[in-house]
Parts: sequence; C-alpha cells; structure tokens
Amino acid sequence: MQRRTNFFLTARAALLFGSCASSVLLPGQGLNNLWMGGVEGENPQPFGGTDLDFNTGELVVSYINRDIDFSRTCATITDSIGNLLFSTNGAYIANAVGDTMLNGAGINPGPYAAQYPNGLHIAQGALILPKPDYPNNYYLFHSTVDDLPTATAHRLYLTDIDMTLDGGLGGVVLKNQVILEDTLTVGKITAVRHANGRDWWVFCHQANSALFHRFLVTPQGVSTPMSQVIGVVRVLDAGQVCFSPDGSKFAYYWSETDLDIFDVDRCSGLLSNHVHVPISDGERGGGVAFSPNGQLLYISSDIDAYQFNTTATDIAGSMVHIAE
Repeated sequence: MQRRTNFFLTARAALLFGSCASSVLLPGQGLNNLWMGGVEGENPQPFGGTDLDFNTGELVVSYINRDIDFSRTCATITDSIGNLLFSTNGAYIANAVGDTMLNGAGINPGPYAAQYPNGLHIAQGALILPKPDYPNNYYLFHSTVDDLPTATAHRLYLTDIDMTLDGGLGGVVLKNQVILEDTLTVGKITAVRHANGRDWWVFCHQANSALFHRFLVTPQGVSTPMSQVIGVVRVLDAGQVCFSPDGSKFAYYWSETDLDIFDVDRCSGLLSNHVHVPISDGERGGGVAFSPNGQLLYISSDIDAYQFNTTATDIAGSMVHIAE
C-alpha cells in the first residue's frame, strides 16, 4: 500500500466529503453548484456560514453571515445560473433571503428535530429534486431519528415546494407526507437521474439488512417503494452513499462495515455486480465521493483518506492511502 501524508489534503478531503452529503447527479444544469454549511452565525469566525460555489468551474469559498445553521443535514438548490432558491437543515426550510419559507417550519416532526431546532445531525438526511416537467416545483425527501435508543428512522417523508408562492420566494404546499414506513438506517438518502434524462431514482436503506428501497420520480409524482436485496447486511451505521457523476456506479461506505460498490442500471434502478472491499481502519466516520470521470473513488474515516480504482480487476488491491 502506498502511503503519503498531507495535512492540507486531509483537511480538504474532510470538508469536501462532508459537503458531498447532499449532492446529486444534475448534469449541465448548475442546480447543485452551491454548497452551504456552517453554524452559529451570531458568533465571530470561524463560526458562521461558509459557501462553496462551483458555478464558475472553480471552487470559490466565502464567509456568509446568515441565520440558518447547518450541522450535518444540508440540502440546497439553485436556479440554472446558480442563484439560491432555498435550503434546509432538516429542521426547517429557508428561502433565498434566509427567512423560514412559507409553511416551511416543522419538517421531520418528533423529539429528535425538537432537540435540534437549528439543524439535524444526520448525514444525507435531506435531498432536493426538481419535479420533472414542472419548472417551479421541487420535491424534498427527508427523514429524522424516530427511535432514539436504536438510532433508526421509521419514516421517509416527502415535502412539495412551489416557487411561484410568496412573491417568488416559494412556499410548501405538501409537508411531511409519509411515503415509506420501515426501520431505516438514518440518512443516506440519495438519487440518480433515470436513463431517460428526465426522471429520477431515489434510494434509502433498511436497517439491519441488505435491502435498498427505491422510488421512481416522474411528472406524475413519486412511485410506491420498490426494493432490492443486494450487498452486505448494514447494521445501525452512519457514513455516506453516492453515485458516480455518470450514474453508472454506486458506493456505500461506513468505516465499521466497510465499502460496497455496485453497478447501476438507470433504466430499472437495479444494482448489480456487488463488490465488497474490507478496509482495516479502526477509526469511525465515513465519507465517500467519486472523481469527476467516475474512475476513482475516495473514502475517508475520521483520520485517514483512501483512493480506489473502480475499473481495476482487483478494486481492493488498488487501494492507495492518500492522506492522514
């Protein structure tokens, strides 16, 4: 195993992996080019908001003083030229000027959200998608911790936003609709574009199993859940999941149950060709991200970052330890 220590690379990798939690495949649209983070805007730096803006093709990092706090749950959406439309921290939805969106309070009902009114501590706990063929409507998929002792979610929610309301600042027209009741691993809600270029596949995972739930999002709405059993049994874990930029591969990583890589059929939403990669890393944590061309996959624990070549015959053997 090659080894290279670089503190600055580690810091950058940790920042990027954490921010990737709400990213999704939106090719050529710029809708996910603004990543927002930061907490305690009332305090001086290093507290307050931070924006990572990719609209120019280069990363621009800026300090922003705003009211909404982001702990781990963060989802944002912009228009096609990068102007913020709205964001959420899992506790409420904020409009483009930073106020609570019309009817945007009180998402994810229950004691956990009440405990964290300034933002949930769940990676990939919220996902925003444009409703196909409806340019002013957006779907928010979200969940919380419904069972605190077992740290599991029992519901996946759907909230519908109409951007024509409140003078163009948007409003919630449907909130906290339960579209799935099951015992779920917390967070790890993600999506990939359907092969038709219009629709979406949305994924989440059942707790203590190898079962993925998926939903098809079309102009007609959100389908009933479909399921597939594939991969290893995922106990009560954290970590992250993500699709490659072209949507052909899917990765699931948590440091205690290691790395799973799958091929993706974007027509059916089915996963295949499962590869499990054990990693001898005793640290907790779990960030995962693909390179722009999808060939390289990066994971991070609390201390270390690794690179894999997903096109290698022996993916596990391609591991390079790139940062500590």
